[in-house]
Amino acid sequence: MSGLVASARQALGRSTPLDARIAGLEQAVGSARGRLEEELVDEAEGVVERAGARLRLSADHTVVALAGATGSGKSSTFNALAGLDLAAVGVRRPTTSWATACIWGEEDASELLEWLGIPPRHQVTRGSMLDAGKQHGSKQEKALAGLVLLDLPDHDSTEVSHHLEVERLIKLTDLMVWVLDPQKYADAALHDRFLKPMAVHQDVMLVVLNHIDEVDAGGREAMLADVRRLLELDGLSGVPVVGTSARTGEGIDELRRVIGRRVSDKAATRKRLLGDVSDAAEAMATANGDAEPRELRDRDKRELMDALSDAAGVPVVVDAVRRATTIRSRRATGFPLTSWLSRFRPDPLRRLHLGGSSGRDLVAATRSSMPQANQVQQARVETTVRDLCDEASRGMSQPWVRAVRTASTSRFEDLNDGLDRAVTTTDLGVSGTPVWCRLVRVLQWLLLGAALTGAVWLGVLAVMAYLQLPSTDPPSWEGFPVPTVLLVLGVASGIALALLSRVLIAVASRSRARRAERRLRAAVAEVAQRLVVDPVDAELAAHRRTWEGLRRARG
Repeated sequence: MSGLVASARQALGRSTPLDARIAGLEQAVGSARGRLEEELVDEAEGVVERAGARLRLSADHTVVALAGATGSGKSSTFNALAGLDLAAVGVRRPTTSWATACIWGEEDASELLEWLGIPPRHQVTRGSMLDAGKQHGSKQEKALAGLVLLDLPDHDSTEVSHHLEVERLIKLTDLMVWVLDPQKYADAALHDRFLKPMAVHQDVMLVVLNHIDEVDAGGREAMLADVRRLLELDGLSGVPVVGTSARTGEGIDELRRVIGRRVSDKAATRKRLLGDVSDAAEAMATANGDAEPRELRDRDKRELMDALSDAAGVPVVVDAVRRATTIRSRRATGFPLTSWLSRFRPDPLRRLHLGGSSGRDLVAATRSSMPQANQVQQARVETTVRDLCDEASRGMSQPWVRAVRTASTSRFEDLNDGLDRAVTTTDLGVSGTPVWCRLVRVLQWLLLGAALTGAVWLGVLAVMAYLQLPSTDPPSWEGFPVPTVLLVLGVASGIALALLSRVLIAVASRSRARRAERRLRAAVAEVAQRLVVDPVDAELAAHRRTWEGLRRARG
């Protein structure tokens, strides 16, 4: 909530429905900024600022403005209501060049008048010496206590500054009194420019048909009925119409009573602000659309993840992890006499510059060793992002659709580098070999030692027999010479253990590949979240805040 609205709430000591609606509009303005049309948002922001400022100011005063065309008798009506000749009166030329204020009651209204932009020289207090000797009935005077009556410049003046002053003060007043005359009450410029646009403010409007004395007695009711008909066409069917004559005083007391009732119930200010807030909220709601807030679906995020993982080369790296684990494990568990041949096979991960023995043997130019995303993969990413945006913004107005799409690609230039870093800096979990592989390696060397012992033993026996040197028979086991048993069992067991290890290696390779895939996809997910999902989520959150704010502002 803005400082103005918050200070107004503090001054009033309570929170009201009007506070909530202003706060809702303020929330919508802040969230729609940069998405909806700037002029529309600026207008709504102006309403928030004006409403907050008005609530902060005196709650004991009601600002009533008299507006009308040249010759309508607006200034004469102002004088008649005040009981003083305060405003210059003319017939053909506009004589009110700036607003004049008359204040009823003893409450200080200086801060309010300063906010209205009424200079002190154009301010008169009704209870001052200027009113000496003039009384208009104590009940009426008490009913008008707190009234700040403004005489505005003529809205049809040829002076542009007069037009601007009227339009400015119309936005700031609590109760608008339009003074018409029998000759111009159907003027299209008045109805199209001022009355129709204020239909939402009909609760804080009055219409005065002045110079009623110039109309035949038999035709007055018909003319008043015609004024009401025109107002109904403007959407102002509930606006009271009072016939007056400032010259003769006819109807002035009735007008004073009507104004007095509005001033006494202190509701005009709230109604006017509610009307302004409702008007601004409706205008924003029209541009914002009726679509309820949406969120990205998990399915769309998964599809995005799949497309980015494919483009980043995750399947290639996962396959390299599986093959590299297989090669390294076979080298560790194979029969020593044959496993050295596997050193001539290239390591798939090292060819990609991904993880030497430590799993983090990275180079700055790693991406050059990774396959570049082809056109099909790039097209898949673009299509997936587009589909994600279309689903997220389905039913929204075009400004929000554009905002969501723009957000989804706002960081595309960082996407490739982000995916590169995600793949090349992820610990693939391939450092070292499993413990069981090291145990198998020790066992293989023991078996090789046994086989070599048996082979050397048999060789020694063969040489001695060839040279016909005396020798003893070698010990036997289960009827077989021990050297032969050592040689045969050493070689056969080593080969059998290597073959058995291959089964375990296949399981371990797939397990490491799955673990590497989870880690890679988690890294890619972080990039996708930061560069694609978060910007889209921010727009969807802004749309939700705007929608909720407008819902509160519209009541």
